[in-house]
Amino acid sequence: MPIKFSLLLMCCALTLLVSADVLLSLAVPELPERITFIALALLLGAFALLLTMGLLATVKQITSACSDFFSSRQRSQRRLLFIQNRQDQFRRLLFFKAAQINFFHEIKRKRLLAANNRKHINILSGAVADELMTVKPHLSKAAFAQFQQENSFYRNQLDGEGLLKLQQKIAASVKS
Repeated sequence: MPIKFSLLLMCCALTLLVSADVLLSLAVPELPERITFIALALLLGAFALLLTMGLLATVKQITSACSDFFSSRQRSQRRLLFIQNRQDQFRRLLFFKAAQINFFHEIKRKRLLAANNRKHINILSGAVADELMTVKPHLSKAAFAQFQQENSFYRNQLDGEGLLKLQQKIAASVKS
C-alpha cells in the first residue's frame, strides 16, 4: 500500500512538472515556479517514502531473521546438527584410530615373528653344529668344512628348510 501511494505521488509530481512546463511556455508569471517547487517536494516525498519503506522492510526482515535464529526450535535444531556432526567426527576418528592400532599391531606381530624365526633358526643351526661336531671324526676335512659353510649360509639366509635338509644330509653321510 505505501508503495502504491509513493508511485501515486511520483505520478502527481511528474504531472505537475509537465503542467509547470506548459505554463512556462504560456509565459504565466510566478505560477510555474511554485508548481515546480510543489512537484519537487512531492517527488522528494515519494522517494523519501520509498526509502523509508525499504529501510523498514529491511529492519523487519533482520528482526524476523534474528528472532527466528534465536528461537528455541532453531537452537534445538542447531544443537542436534552439532551433536550429529560430532558423532560423525567421532565415528571417523574411531575408524582411523582402529586402523592405526591394527597397523601398529601388525608391525609388532611381524617383528616378533621375525625375531622368533631368527631364534629358532639359531637354535636349529646350533643343533646342526653340535651334530656336526659329534660326527666330525667320521667326516673328511673337506666334507666337514663344506657342512659348516652350508650351516652358516642357511643360518644367515634364515632358511629353516635348508638347515633341516643339511641335518638330514649330515645324518645320511654318517650312515654311509
